Amino acid sequence: MSPIRLLVLGAVRQHGRAHGYQVRNDLEYWGAHEWSSAKPGSIYHALKQMTKQGLLIAHEVAPSTVGGPPRVEYELNDDGTAEYFRLLRDALSSHEQKSDELSAGLGFMVDLSRGEAVALLRERVSGLERWRSAVTVYYTPEAGPEQLGHIGELMNLWVHSADGGVRWTRGLIERIESGAYTFAGEGEPFVGVLADDEPNPFAADRQPEGIH
Repeated sequence: MSPIRLLVLGAVRQHGRAHGYQVRNDLEYWGAHEWSSAKPGSIYHALKQMTKQGLLIAHEVAPSTVGGPPRVEYELNDDGTAEYFRLLRDALSSHEQKSDELSAGLGFMVDLSRGEAVALLRERVSGLERWRSAVTVYYTPEAGPEQLGHIGELMNLWVHSADGGVRWTRGLIERIESGAYTFAGEGEPFVGVLADDEPNPFAADRQPEGIH
């Protein structure tokens, strides 16, 4: 899956209704432009595409002050909400997800119940362990991956990545089971979006201090 769909749907959902610049601002606030494909062009394209696909409702809310088209606010409908949760569950449970896809899922995991989040992460652990076992059984020479020359380092990379993924995921499960974070149905969630008029200190086009 591409993380952009989950990121955009999640950002719109957190606002209830949001225009394109709000979505872009939130994703840059989260740093998603650094670790995913969430660039301005892809964000606006995703909003328009998912509106055509029947996942978002587009509301024209105000005429442009510079003579352009009216501003559009987007809202998830029932199909969009179902797609959001499908993508979220897949991002957390699948061991095949890339780091940007998993990162997107982590950003919204508290929209699930605590128990479901743990169950999905346990699926990820099981998948990683099955994958590691299959790789080492079928692809590792009896004398070790070094028998493949420098190509054997690919095996070392795969195995260490799987082992690291398992350790990290188990640690996250332990933290969640110990009561970390506020999940759905437990109280006021953590607010990770900016108000419409709130400046974004992490905007992609913000110049570092001292540069003018």
